Parts: sequence; C-alpha cells; structure tokens
Amino acid sequence: MIKQLDGLPSGVIGFESTGKIAAEDYRDVVRPVLEQAMKVGDVRFVIVVPDFDGISGGALWQDMKMGLEHLRGWKQIALVTDIAWMSQLTDVFGWMTPGEVKTFPLDQRDEAIQWVSG
Repeated sequence: MIKQLDGLPSGVIGFESTGKIAAEDYRDVVRPVLEQAMKVGDVRFVIVVPDFDGISGGALWQDMKMGLEHLRGWKQIALVTDIAWMSQLTDVFGWMTPGEVKTFPLDQRDEAIQWVSG
C-alpha cells in the first residue's frame, strides 16, 4: 500500500509504502500527484519504506513506466528505509535513475526531506 505524505515543503512530493505494493497504488495514488508535480517543474520526491512485503508485476511495470514517461522531470529522489538490500541496490544502481538519488535511514527522515527540498 502507498499513501501520500502530508506537510512536505513546497515543491516536494512524498509517499510512504508499506506491505505489498500493487499496480493500483501507482495508478490511484502516485500517478495523479506525480503528473501534477511534473506540470509545475522538476520533481523532488521522497519515498519512505518502513517495511516491504513485495511488489506485484503490474506495480513494477507502473514504476518503470512512470520513470520513463517523465525521464527529464526528476530532480532529486530520497529513499528513506532501514531495509539494507533496498538501500544497497539504490546506492549501486542509483546512477540509472533519472535525477539525483540518495538513501537515508528511517531515523533521518527529516534530513531526507530537507535534502530533497534543497
């Protein structure tokens, strides 16, 4: 499940993902907010992942599709998680992601938001 984060600085969008991620999460929650942000300018994005129970094939496709459709609009992405493999993969493959990517542990959520709002 993905829910939108409230109370973020102007120009920053954010989400928290828990449990298993489904295609509907992207379609109904992330996509509308992301498309609106893309109209305004560069996207500064925070994703908080306290736990992860998997991702459906449809959700994985939606994730890749959103990244490719808006390839040039990404400015900064902060991944906030204590899930070691997720942070490690992001650190290794982050260069493939459009925009600047940085990982933060859960207890540095505020620092991640500050970094993204830059």
